[in-house]
Amino acid sequence: MKEKAKQFKNQVQTFWTESSTLRKSAVISVVLLLLLAIALAAALLFRTNYAPLYSQLTLAEAGQIQEALEQRGVAARVSNDGTTIHVPEADVDRLKVDLAAEGLPKSGSIDYAFFQNQMGFGMTDNEFTVIERSLMQTELAELIRGVQGVEQANVIITLPEESVWLNSGQESSTAAVVLQLEPGYTLDSSQVKALYHLISKSVPNLPIENIVLSDSQFNNYTYQEEETSPAASFQSQREIKQEIESDLKQTINQLLSAVVGPENAIVSVTADIDFTQEQRTEDLVEPVDEEEVSGLAISVERINEMYEGTTGNEEGVAGVGDEIPNYTGAAGGGDSESERTEERINYEVNRIHKEIIESPYEIRDLGIQVMVNPPEGMQALPPQQTADITAMLETIIRTTLPDDGEEEGEQDVGDRVVVTSMPFAQTETGEAEQPSSATIPVWIYAVAAGLVLLIIILAVLLYRKREPADLAEEQDEAAEPEPEQEDEPLMETEETEESKQMRQLNRLAKEQPEDFSKLLRTWLSDE
Repeated sequence: MKEKAKQFKNQVQTFWTESSTLRKSAVISVVLLLLLAIALAAALLFRTNYAPLYSQLTLAEAGQIQEALEQRGVAARVSNDGTTIHVPEADVDRLKVDLAAEGLPKSGSIDYAFFQNQMGFGMTDNEFTVIERSLMQTELAELIRGVQGVEQANVIITLPEESVWLNSGQESSTAAVVLQLEPGYTLDSSQVKALYHLISKSVPNLPIENIVLSDSQFNNYTYQEEETSPAASFQSQREIKQEIESDLKQTINQLLSAVVGPENAIVSVTADIDFTQEQRTEDLVEPVDEEEVSGLAISVERINEMYEGTTGNEEGVAGVGDEIPNYTGAAGGGDSESERTEERINYEVNRIHKEIIESPYEIRDLGIQVMVNPPEGMQALPPQQTADITAMLETIIRTTLPDDGEEEGEQDVGDRVVVTSMPFAQTETGEAEQPSSATIPVWIYAVAAGLVLLIIILAVLLYRKREPADLAEEQDEAAEPEPEQEDEPLMETEETEESKQMRQLNRLAKEQPEDFSKLLRTWLSDE
């Protein structure tokens, strides 16, 4: 073993002594890099990774948690201006559970657990009111923190004192909210409106105008109702009016198309729309029996009393007697009877409570004007057909207009309908233009046919003119083979007429053998 170690040492020394300076530098660099990599790996392997335990803490909460961690011997780091505490990553879950069991972090706010613990027989009304208001502020702040972009929220609520007097008016609550937003974040109008409604519905008797909402940069957020501009209102009303008129016009056109034919009627509809929207509450009292104008008897009480007795003689009043004329001194005695009858009936009537919200628009009046093109050869529609169309349009008006309880006379409905019959001007123009529109294609066809015929005639004439020359060239080509350009380039320029004919005949025999055979038969028959 020693010998092997000695041999290895000698080999290393020999290698080192025989190596050049460049090789020695490379070996040293490799060794240093290897040691550095080992050191880095060891540092990364044994390094403690920290993870956030709590974030967005107040300074008081951070101090409480830091003290609890020091008592447990846990190394902790604080960042983000004391609002975030980091602990070893492996201890995060365990520390959260342990600290929660101890009630940490203690934010100082009152929750439901504190409210239940403080309940007892010795609690006064003032203490109960203070705890209730603190609980309300805490829960409302938690709700606001759930809004996107809000980190913290401080809420102050003022509740009115209850009065023992019945005639005293009920006072309203007030609320002031200060938000701490995320860096660079700004609330939009929809979020501001949602926060106002959230705060108003969370606190009893808290109107929106009693809420003040701002952020930590002293930017106030006010509640703004959506106001409809006059231009937008006019545009929407105009669109509704046009849509109603368009629907009625389309319906009438469909009916008239089946009666007088398509495109033989022009319809104009004019509607008067009432856009007044009304909201009212009605409390009505009506009798159950409308004929007798009486209600329903729910309780009846009848009392019958009868008295019987005897009256004695009564002496006159002392000091009066015969001196006063026509005075009866005393009443005579005898039996007496009296009777009293009393009846009490409680009636119940119909009590009707209505909350009515009228529709945003109502068709107040309607007018229909129709112009009909009479059949060909007639200047106007028959009276019976005009009357039928008028009756149909009057029915449409009756069913479209609202029923206000008053029956409209035939004269009133008839004044809203106008049916006119006369030949259309565009129809006569169309009839005059129909022949021209019909002759245009014929004229085009005639010109095209003439051009085609002229082209055919010119082609035939040219073919006949060139036919003898072509036949001669074909004969020359058939007699002599076509000279090659590569072998006789000079003779190509001095090519004779016979050589051209032979070349054409050869080409004809190769490309069109049937025509070539016909040509040969023609030549043989001529000879």
